[in-house]
Amino acid sequence: MAVQSTRLDPVNYPEAPSNLTLEQVHVYVRHGERTPVGVRMSDPPASIPEHWLLCQAGRKFSAAVWDSSMNNELRTSTVKLERVTEFRNGSSKPGVCMLGELTDVGRESTHEFGKALRKLYIERLGLLPDLCEDPASVYYRSTNVPRTIESLQQIINGLYPDSKRKSRTQLLVRNAKDENIIPNHFSCKKLERLAVAFSQAAAENLNPTLKPLDKRLSRYLNGEPVRIDGKPRASGILDTIRAAKAHGFRVPHAFNDPEVMDLIEYAVVTEWFGGYKSLEYRRLAMGPLLDDLQSKMQKRVDEGERESPNLLVYSTHDTALAGLLSSLDVFDHRWPEFTAFVTFELFKQEPLPPVQRASFLGLNFNWGRFIPSNIAGRQVKDVGPSEHFVRLRYQNKNLALPFCARDGDHLSGFPEFCTLSAFKAHVKELTPEDWDEECLPPKAETTL
Repeated sequence: MAVQSTRLDPVNYPEAPSNLTLEQVHVYVRHGERTPVGVRMSDPPASIPEHWLLCQAGRKFSAAVWDSSMNNELRTSTVKLERVTEFRNGSSKPGVCMLGELTDVGRESTHEFGKALRKLYIERLGLLPDLCEDPASVYYRSTNVPRTIESLQQIINGLYPDSKRKSRTQLLVRNAKDENIIPNHFSCKKLERLAVAFSQAAAENLNPTLKPLDKRLSRYLNGEPVRIDGKPRASGILDTIRAAKAHGFRVPHAFNDPEVMDLIEYAVVTEWFGGYKSLEYRRLAMGPLLDDLQSKMQKRVDEGERESPNLLVYSTHDTALAGLLSSLDVFDHRWPEFTAFVTFELFKQEPLPPVQRASFLGLNFNWGRFIPSNIAGRQVKDVGPSEHFVRLRYQNKNLALPFCARDGDHLSGFPEFCTLSAFKAHVKELTPEDWDEECLPPKAETTL
């Protein structure tokens, strides 16, 4: 089975300066390749398949069920099942995917991602032990969506296969009202209204720019124009085309034209993520996630390894990745790919020890550092308490955070290493004091 190359590159990972120690890593990864979330362009001449026979893996499984005949405390046994998709006419066919389902290609790519995590953070950097004896050393969480849960299961098996796990692994999920690793429109009505308003504004402003595509594309859309708010929506067109290409399906030649796809992508990205130009939108959409992130980092600083995991893996969606990058002003305005990932790494810098004199050719030498002769013979005091730094990475690239650009807000000579204090200060600006209160829509004016 053909699968895209592993996106996490353990070989070319740029290690930190030698005076920094990696303490904790937070990984936010989009689920693997899936089917489109709706049926589009299935009629000729586009002829993109309506049903995708790409979901063989994971359909046969054993489920724990209640068994009243059992005398043990849990009273459970297992039943062997096969999940099969049934069509409207009552017929069924094993291996046919549901809409929006993680495919076998997606299962393979997320498993490869887990294996890459292992190569980097276990085999190369030693952040985690080879054998997982303490399940609390890694934190796994997913949105309560089948494709993200199944993606995380694959990642876990790549990071710690059965032979490397000594206990049951916890995979955490939250109820929709408590979710914070995606923009929570369900619980935040003001955010939902803002998203609709920004979408409508994008349609008004950008629909004219899409009109020139109608001559080339409408024949594949049952004669409909290409519009942000069209039928199908431009986002739906982009979703179907990207999913089809990811699985090797043929798409009409026009959808292979970079100018065509770049224009559609720009319009859709603006529709979905243009709202992040607003501070209010950032606070409501990403504030809870960023606050949770910095809180876990600070807990690691305060309480050490025994009280916090070394690695935290979140299986989430494209909206979370783009939202994070937009809120931190480093978004490239491109739609995140399947299995794309954002990583936050926490590093610790120990204070310098006292300098002891050891002259060599007029210089002092101390642990590989040359000390100018004008301080020879003097003892230098420690620089103070340990300092911590945060490095943001997206798709194997270090991203320097703009709000850490000032001297003193990043490691000298390394702008991609933001001080934890500067990072926390910026996150505080993005964190609502009372998210539930700020999420309330404006009260309707009382009329007499």
